[in-house]
Amino acid sequence: ARGLVAVGCWAHARRKFYEARTSDPERSHAALAWIGRLYDVEREAKGGGWGDDRLMAARGERSRPLLESLWSWLDDESAKVLPRSPIGEAIAYALSNRAELSRYLESPYLAIDNNAVENALRPVAVGRKNWLHLGSDRGGRTAATLMSLVQSCKRNGNEPFAYLRDVLDRVSTHPASRVDDLLPDRRVLPGAAGGRKG
Repeated sequence: ARGLVAVGCWAHARRKFYEARTSDPERSHAALAWIGRLYDVEREAKGGGWGDDRLMAARGERSRPLLESLWSWLDDESAKVLPRSPIGEAIAYALSNRAELSRYLESPYLAIDNNAVENALRPVAVGRKNWLHLGSDRGGRTAATLMSLVQSCKRNGNEPFAYLRDVLDRVSTHPASRVDDLLPDRRVLPGAAGGRKG
């Protein structure tokens, strides 16, 4: 769709190198060490409550050079491994997704992996069989919208029922031009766990 960009997931790329560690420990551990250093920057940022500017500076000063050296090493190693070996497939996966795996460096709102999304979707995957019979396509779309809203509330520290009650109380008098102010990431209720840090 127009306006959407793909962002790669380093957890997926890392998993492929991890699975190759028994057949090619030297290369897989080297790649895992590089990826670990990329994650170190993200862990420091999260643990330190860094703002967007500090995160982007660290990504530019530390992550970008690490990533460039990793890409160069992977380019060199790709010619030395069997393409269908576990390490060959791990290297090929990373290189074929180079742009997508590098994209998180472009914005503080992009994450190094999609683990948060997968964790948010896990309840949906676990309950999938319970929702096979929603009655209609419209019922399915409504359920998907509500589940997305509930997970967005949880992700942003709002209790879903309290958030919905608050929004429904306000929506009739809230200016239509500012309806975005009511979204779960912008409307953190008093006493909530807190929204995204800036």
